[in-house]
Amino acid sequence: MQSDTLIIENRQREIIRVTLIGTVINALLLVLKFIAGFMANSSAMIADGVHSLSDFLTDFVVIIMLRISSKPSDEGHDFGHGKYETLATSIIGLLLILVGGGILISGVEKIYGYFFSGDTLSSPGWLAFWAAIASIVLKEGIFQYTMFKSRNLNSEALVANAWHHRSDALSSIGTAIGIGAACFLGDTWSILDPLAAVVVSFFIFKVSIQLIKNSVNQLLESSLPKEVEDNIESLVHSFEGVKDMHNLRTRQIGVHYAINMHVRMDGNQTLYQSHEKATQIESRLREEFGPQTIITIHVEPWK
Repeated sequence: MQSDTLIIENRQREIIRVTLIGTVINALLLVLKFIAGFMANSSAMIADGVHSLSDFLTDFVVIIMLRISSKPSDEGHDFGHGKYETLATSIIGLLLILVGGGILISGVEKIYGYFFSGDTLSSPGWLAFWAAIASIVLKEGIFQYTMFKSRNLNSEALVANAWHHRSDALSSIGTAIGIGAACFLGDTWSILDPLAAVVVSFFIFKVSIQLIKNSVNQLLESSLPKEVEDNIESLVHSFEGVKDMHNLRTRQIGVHYAINMHVRMDGNQTLYQSHEKATQIESRLREEFGPQTIITIHVEPWK
């Protein structure tokens, strides 16, 4: 039990370390973007800075939720606090929708004003363009790093935060295209800035909806995927003496699985023998799905 607690603590510590690296990069970028936006007269770069600010704030949401989710089971949480990490994923997904909506509305307003109200879009300075390039490189780099760590640590919150990093990179691509076109071609092509921003907003919506869908399924106690349940059934039936398995119920709690089942064994076995067999099944399932897997086995005599 102590070793399992140590594994959880080490995992949470590493997730928080990865998140803090992203926080530092977000802090540097939002300062750079705001300075470049005001000095180069680029509203697109200022909007991109607001996006980086949302990333910066999201990092703190992840850290707070992960600290809560790492707590062991207590009287009020018999199955632990793992779903706080799922809740963090939902919050990030909702924040992404707000960010995408803000980018979409801003872009549409500029396009409408340009074509229907005669508004002019002035060309920004080169400083904004190079700030956008720096953002693309840094944010894509931290996206790749965070995704790599999320796979090693099996963390949904890190996956969500990684996609938040990439949404910022995508936003900066749109900003770089618009600013670059305006710098190279002049004010006539400055409309490319808001057009690119609108396209980027739909990419952000797609990612955020997928994140929210996955986390909501967990919060609503959806069963594990069929291939996982088939694997569970195959493992249980591989044990000699197991006649049948039924009433399989599964769900996910944070990054861990909860598995309940009824197993039929030879009724002539002693209680001790049946208990030993059930313990062996539990050990095998934890080898397959992790030491924190919650397993309940109800043993019935084979009739």
